[in-house]
Amino acid sequence: MTPRLRPALVLFTLFSALTGLAYPAAITAVARLLFPAQAQGSLLRDGARVVGSALIGQPFGDPSRFWGRPSATLRFAYDATASSGSNLGPTNPALREAVAARIAALRALDPGNDAPVPVDLVTASGSGLDPHISPAAALYQAGRVARARGLEVSAVRALVARRTEARSLGVLGEPRVNVLLLNLDLERITRGGT
Repeated sequence: MTPRLRPALVLFTLFSALTGLAYPAAITAVARLLFPAQAQGSLLRDGARVVGSALIGQPFGDPSRFWGRPSATLRFAYDATASSGSNLGPTNPALREAVAARIAALRALDPGNDAPVPVDLVTASGSGLDPHISPAAALYQAGRVARARGLEVSAVRALVARRTEARSLGVLGEPRVNVLLLNLDLERITRGGT
């Protein structure tokens, strides 16, 4: 063994253990201590049953539920192992056709709603996993959801207002509504809960 090879192997092994094992283990331990819910995936429960994550959207196609943004993931909608955008530009005919089809589907389910369709209901986010929609997108769907569930539109609008999250730190991002949390609230109200 050459005199330079042994120190190189020792340093390689040492830094591999330090940066590949010790540092990630320490950061994971700190995250679990300081942010236990987030470190476990921000899981949401309905009773004892895990129903999803607050960080990843889900496909909802039932007219009695709020729908999120379309997903651009390839294998199946909201595939967290394959986050991706569609990379279709605004002049791409495939994007125009997809948007037109989504608008037609929304209009067919709510023919009396002549309000403009919010853009986030017909276009995917950059990750294809966004769990949020704009308050305008949630309010656009309120009438359809209320009719499908036999609820007053004002009660559904109040749920949207209650679930609307402000900008982060008051300045970052836009107001948003987590679709899964909103749908869980709907389920509780339909079952007679709070």
